Amino acid sequence: MRIVNIHEAKTQLSKLVDLASKGEPFIIAKAGKPLVKVTPLEAPVKPLIQRLDFMEGQGLIPEDFDRMGEIEIGRLFAGDA
Repeated sequence: MRIVNIHEAKTQLSKLVDLASKGEPFIIAKAGKPLVKVTPLEAPVKPLIQRLDFMEGQGLIPEDFDRMGEIEIGRLFAGDA
């Protein structure tokens, strides 16, 4: 595993981070003494997408669902409320 001193890590941080993200971790040392290890993070786990049909068959939708309340809504828009 590559060991770099703090000065080199500061001057080449972008390059070192790019290498680490591609699976090449490295250690940052101060005066030859290892201080930290830089490794790539695991890809975040995407949350499980809940399907819309999870309650399929649990209820009934009336045949006139798309027309429910149309008279009242029409009156509201016409100002006859």
